[in-house]
Amino acid sequence: MKMKLIFNGALALTLASWLWPQSSTAAETNSMKASSVSQRYQVAVCDWMILKRQKLGAFALAKELGADGVEVDMGSLGTNETFVSAITTNAVLRQQFLDKASELNLGIPSLAMSGFYAQSFAERETVPRMVDDCIATMQAMNVKIAFLPLGVRGDLIKHPELRPKIVERLKAIAPKAERAGVVIGLETSLPAAEEIKLLDEIGSPAIKSYFNFANAASAGRDVCAELRTLGKNRLCQIHCTDEDGVWLQNDPKIDMPKVRQTLDAMGWSGWLVVERSRDAKDARNVKRNFTANVAYLKSIFQKP
Repeated sequence: MKMKLIFNGALALTLASWLWPQSSTAAETNSMKASSVSQRYQVAVCDWMILKRQKLGAFALAKELGADGVEVDMGSLGTNETFVSAITTNAVLRQQFLDKASELNLGIPSLAMSGFYAQSFAERETVPRMVDDCIATMQAMNVKIAFLPLGVRGDLIKHPELRPKIVERLKAIAPKAERAGVVIGLETSLPAAEEIKLLDEIGSPAIKSYFNFANAASAGRDVCAELRTLGKNRLCQIHCTDEDGVWLQNDPKIDMPKVRQTLDAMGWSGWLVVERSRDAKDARNVKRNFTANVAYLKSIFQKP
């Protein structure tokens, strides 16, 4: 008889440690790789953008693409009360993910709540449960960073009236993340100086900036200046990507060698995750687009 686990609020955090036994070797390996191994900068790909959302095959494909890791998505939301996430409810599958990552020498730098690109973090009633499920899954997989985009319906430039509710929810989430020892990485459309004000208002070391080059570049802001403004300690991870159109190596809006110099000078190290920057003429060609972008980033960020 199969037992279906229903996660609800803080209960998920309490039960995670004994409901979800995992191989200590796999967990320790993922923890090691998700911090740093031999490189100051690691390059990962998003499983949903390589068309392998929460599929075990994402790891073999990421290895073929030349990546160092996979950002694993929590699954779709739609009208559901929480994410459709097999790695949350299926301990066997979750262990297979950890084992496959270890076998292929890949890291899992973060879990992504990409459903909030389209769904409203400010307005969905069951957001607390969604985030609790994500944190519990992070604990079970020993992943330290979650990606939380505010998306089109939480764009604080277009919808400033949502700010009080977003801040209220993040303030409620922060203590849970702190107790779990994880960080929620927030992607907003705000300029860096305004994002700092938002982070300061939330006031928790567990809520940081998950910076996306595309937001700055598409708004005509200087990517390097934005990084310097945010500073090392507010920046947990980077989507090293732009909107689709051309590969990163051909993108006139982002001077990647200068980005490397900027991050070096800041003393930051961590994961650079490729999301888009696909060739608009061949956008569905996963291997061609992501192999090119991963190789380019490694040529910049993993050279001496």
